[in-house]
Amino acid sequence: MHLRSATVHDLASIETLLEANDLPTDGVAQHLTNFIVGVGPSGIIACGGVEFYVDFALMRSIVVARDCRGAGLGKAIVARLLAECRMRSVRSVVLLTTTAEHFFSAQGFVPIGREEVPRPLLASSQFQGVCPASATTMIKVLKVGEIDH
Repeated sequence: MHLRSATVHDLASIETLLEANDLPTDGVAQHLTNFIVGVGPSGIIACGGVEFYVDFALMRSIVVARDCRGAGLGKAIVARLLAECRMRSVRSVVLLTTTAEHFFSAQGFVPIGREEVPRPLLASSQFQGVCPASATTMIKVLKVGEIDH
């Protein structure tokens, strides 16, 4: 298995993986250039992406195929996306989750109230109704020069 940047040819596979895991596909095509995919012998088995809004980012669509979980793919994708955010001098990364709060807490994200979300991110489709209001909002503040291990 290896990680690589998504291409336009990956869109259908990414959307199929997201749908199979009850995650929204809205906005994936518009932000495809900021997606990472995990590719195994059978094709795309994991993905994740980031939407950039000024100097903030929204992490989204982090998923690993059910039969491939537990090998660190999700963590590797999150680390790679966070590295990209740091390269772009993003101040903080926000996400919404209904099922993976514990996973993201282990990656350094902390829960926040929606009223604490940086204003530019509120324009994203995720905050405009794609994700349910019951989803947990989490944030990771990035420090200049910080490196994940």
